[in-house]
Amino acid sequence: MKIRFIINPVSGTGKQEGIDQLIKKHLTNFEFEIVYTKKKGDATQLSKKAVNDGIDAVVAVGGDGTVNECAKALINTNTALGIIPCGSGNGFAYHFGIKKDLEQAVIQLKYSNFRIIDSCSVNHIPFVNVSGIGFDAHIGNLFAYQKKRGFVNYLKLIINEISYKENNYTLEYEDKKRSVKAFLIAFANASQYGNDAHISPLSDISDGLIDFIIVKKFPKWKIPLILFMIARGKTHLSQYVEIIQTTKMKIESINCLTHLDGEPYTFNSPIIVKIHPKTLKIFTQNVSKKKK
Repeated sequence: MKIRFIINPVSGTGKQEGIDQLIKKHLTNFEFEIVYTKKKGDATQLSKKAVNDGIDAVVAVGGDGTVNECAKALINTNTALGIIPCGSGNGFAYHFGIKKDLEQAVIQLKYSNFRIIDSCSVNHIPFVNVSGIGFDAHIGNLFAYQKKRGFVNYLKLIINEISYKENNYTLEYEDKKRSVKAFLIAFANASQYGNDAHISPLSDISDGLIDFIIVKKFPKWKIPLILFMIARGKTHLSQYVEIIQTTKMKIESINCLTHLDGEPYTFNSPIIVKIHPKTLKIFTQNVSKKKK
């Protein structure tokens, strides 16, 4: 089996330093090569080349942004996506039970298997984990320009911007059309943003559906409670949350700043969010189950 490790050397907080030695130490049963990205977009090009070279699996060593770049090139191919989480959030990796400890995550690859899962898109641009519009997109856009990465700096940004105002959205899905005022609308293929922040604890990555999590206006003094529910995987039980499971949704708004797997995009209204069932081959040991 041939693996190409694509390492983003500037992802997260530098956790990936020394990863090449861990790979060489533990993965002697695989034929592998290690390459490094130098700029945004490199991971996609390196993954495309892996497909053309007949590589069995591309392992993204970085955060959700690196995972997204690799996945773009692997959708609808026979080359699988693996992950070693080294970013600020690592939501996609943690959804599958990949270990936070770097050496343990490398060891897990020895016991991984192939599986086919769903991918999604916004206006034809792919994403695989959690994307959205509203507050999380606002934070993602600000975080993209931060010099300091990591969860602590991300959390500081959230606290500083918590006065963010709700927006009006028009939603169309399954022959329904309605208006909502929301703090954010997340589009979830998997379950979490990262760092165990489960915005969509009921998401199933192979059920052919996207979970749209609508967080409605809530009293600001309840922010600690809402954050606690997200951390405990109980978001779906909040009275301020509505979840719509569907295959496609059209969203209209004055402000269409969106994030795809944490990376900011600005679209013209409307945006079209779609599921693409069974389009991405993955290489992981554990697959999470739905939480009841």
